[in-house]
Amino acid sequence: MQSHSTRLPTILLFFIVLACTGIGNLLAKQPNILFIAVDDLNHWVGYTGRNTQCKTPNIDRLAAMGVSFTNAHCAAPACGPSRAALWSGIRPHSSGCYLNADNWKNHIAEGLNLNAHLKKHGYYTAAMGKTYHSSSGGLKNVYASEWDTYPPTRRSKNAGRIPRKYEGYHEPLELDLQDEDLPDWHTVDFCIDQMKQEREKPFFVACGLIKPHLPWAVPRKYYERYPRNTIQLPPHKAGDLDDIPTPGIKMAGPEKDHAKFQKSGRWKDAIQSYLATIAYVDMNIGRLLDAYDVSPERDNTIIVLWGDHGWHLGEKQHWRKFTLWEEATRSPLIWVVPGITKAGEICQRPVDFLSIYPTLCDLIDVPLPNHLEGNSLAALLEKPDCHWDGVALTTHGHRNHAIRDGQFRYIRYADLSEELYDHTTDPYEFTNLANDETMIATKRRLAAFLPKNETPPKTMSRKKK
Repeated sequence: MQSHSTRLPTILLFFIVLACTGIGNLLAKQPNILFIAVDDLNHWVGYTGRNTQCKTPNIDRLAAMGVSFTNAHCAAPACGPSRAALWSGIRPHSSGCYLNADNWKNHIAEGLNLNAHLKKHGYYTAAMGKTYHSSSGGLKNVYASEWDTYPPTRRSKNAGRIPRKYEGYHEPLELDLQDEDLPDWHTVDFCIDQMKQEREKPFFVACGLIKPHLPWAVPRKYYERYPRNTIQLPPHKAGDLDDIPTPGIKMAGPEKDHAKFQKSGRWKDAIQSYLATIAYVDMNIGRLLDAYDVSPERDNTIIVLWGDHGWHLGEKQHWRKFTLWEEATRSPLIWVVPGITKAGEICQRPVDFLSIYPTLCDLIDVPLPNHLEGNSLAALLEKPDCHWDGVALTTHGHRNHAIRDGQFRYIRYADLSEELYDHTTDPYEFTNLANDETMIATKRRLAAFLPKNETPPKTMSRKKK
């Protein structure tokens, strides 16, 4: 794994560059941090090239400002455990927070989270929206001691009028929504205001964007960008699950959502709705970037954008997240670090979101807590093609894991059944190579990254769901 040995040169370079640019006031305080969390945003965004019909001009604009990761993966393919791991720096197999039914507060102690660590080291911490799982209620859904301010998400009356039938995947609403009817508009307003305020402390502002989470209900103009007759289905093939072991088929659940779409003929409607909802959140990210561009703190503010996990839209006969395949684990990760990242660079190294916490500690020169289980990306931010021996580890439930390196995805389930995919020839994971005798050494090499000890799940937390 990548070590933290590059930390001191990174920090020295950061301050030397600032001094050479003549921005003397930046040496007086640590960099600010704008932390953008996007719910259910998969890897269809423009810079990855995964789905060319998806247009994300503002995410692409951000990518052009810094380093974008094309092989970044969540710690868990579900909102709750993914966010608990990212914020705490503790992997699901260590915390025992495996599923959305697990209340993260039962697994992550107060004071361990990234925001708590930053506050302890002199940062003003503010947030709105969905940062942790179900945190849109503000301080009552997080550890209040870890935040200076966290008001509840604001909602309009129209947002409350979206019919319950639109919880799924649907064409445009009869209701004419406006941009400001949805919570994300107000969350961005709050974060823009926080960035404008003058204060002695550096700020950590977390912007928790709820879209493109269901329901895919946004103003009509965003659907109109994607006429139904232009919608293309994602690559898929009949019998894709024929070489998948039983646990994988159970996760896919082809008899559920996918069967409904095949019967109703509304697969394209769903994709249109997802694309429209991404367009809405991309617009809001553009509003954030506009404020950043005119901010007096622009040259002293780090930006980190991440999606909490991926999303299937019929690939491998599955919808939603909750699998260990590429579509569910891969998500955007973009860094802009003044004085360190160069504009428009792409990093193809395999990383997971446990890297975010230690990387920020490295960049702002605060101690790394002992409980962190991820690896700092500081070296990759400086030189995206540098040597990197790390992998991405994703966990879904107790003893089910996926390992992703630069070429392969290896999955091992709790019953020891396996999957293996070569992404150089099979980017959509159509052919399971786990039973190929020539792949024994590859499987052994990747299996060495699997957890050696795993915390049993707390069944009581599931009963409360």
